[in-house]
Amino acid sequence: MVKISPPPPESCMHIAFIEDTELYGGTQLWVIDAIRFFLDQKWKITVITPKNGRIADECKKICTLQNLVLYDYLDISINSERYMKLWGEALQHCKVAICTVHPPRNNYHVSIFSAKCIQAMGIPTILLTKTGTIVPSYIRQYYLPDQLSNSGVIAITKTIFQSLITNYNIPEKKIRQIYQGIDLRYFKKRKPKNMLLESRLSEATPILGCFGSLEHRKGQEVLLKAIENIKIDHLPKIHLLIVGDGPDETKLKKMVKKRNIEMNVTFIPFTPDPADYYVICDFVILPSITKEGLPNVLLEALALSIPVISSNIGGIAEIVKDGYTGYLVNPENVDHLVNAILRMESDPISRKKMGIHGQKLVLDHHNRERQMTKFKEYIKSII
Repeated sequence: MVKISPPPPESCMHIAFIEDTELYGGTQLWVIDAIRFFLDQKWKITVITPKNGRIADECKKICTLQNLVLYDYLDISINSERYMKLWGEALQHCKVAICTVHPPRNNYHVSIFSAKCIQAMGIPTILLTKTGTIVPSYIRQYYLPDQLSNSGVIAITKTIFQSLITNYNIPEKKIRQIYQGIDLRYFKKRKPKNMLLESRLSEATPILGCFGSLEHRKGQEVLLKAIENIKIDHLPKIHLLIVGDGPDETKLKKMVKKRNIEMNVTFIPFTPDPADYYVICDFVILPSITKEGLPNVLLEALALSIPVISSNIGGIAEIVKDGYTGYLVNPENVDHLVNAILRMESDPISRKKMGIHGQKLVLDHHNRERQMTKFKEYIKSII
């Protein structure tokens, strides 16, 4: 008879989060939420992240987090061997290390380096890579490093799950698909900010929202072209709120001025309270041209019964059901985007129904507390 050892008590659970970026977006928001959740479960948590990044700043605010390991973001991509001992020592007591997958830098990639550190220390830590989106240039090792047999992948959408099997030949048994969730207690109806009801916005119709990092892959340039076309030919009072910050901010503001749509576009800096701005919008648009998994922006809007228009990439079609919770468009296709906006604006009854359908979808499948519990049960099952 084989004796099966009982799982360790939850008080002995010790996991690591490896977040190799200085940026802050949906993935990083999930990491912080997960850290807080598992700390509330009385698990021990180690976080390994760049010293000047937003994750480091957020972790410093969490008084119950004891193990924060920081490193130089640029130097590690050039001199990674210097950091092997630091990472190995940080991981040696962790039963599981969850590593989000990011682009390679020089000859360094975070998941491969994490595997090397675990191997070099001879420790039994299980490495779980967590996908955001599938990037065609990424190689199999980014998701399942060759150095470790003791590893697996968490796919955040069914589309990504299938891609890992079909395009990367990763065994199905090595992958677990778990949707991310959002805090439904936070995303509830709110009163619009008074400042946004003043001046030109008081008569604007429709009001559209575009939330997220201001960078090329998010497709704001495509959306601005669509706004210009709609303003000239159809809806002169259309207004777009662009909420967020990023490297393309100056470029986008110049584009707005050049295309003479300054009275139709308002830029709002990144805010920790996006729901205050969502509720002003008639609908929300995510015009990304590449690299999307399951964007929080769409889940947040739908949680507030706000229908969405989004590019059909990554796992987006799993939440944007075309004609049911919103409309899907082809990436970088201005005409498709124009038509979707006009269609959404012209049918307020369907728009309201799409918002109701979207809210139910989020309530049923993307409740953060419920989804975090699924992550917890999965981690416990593999130890």
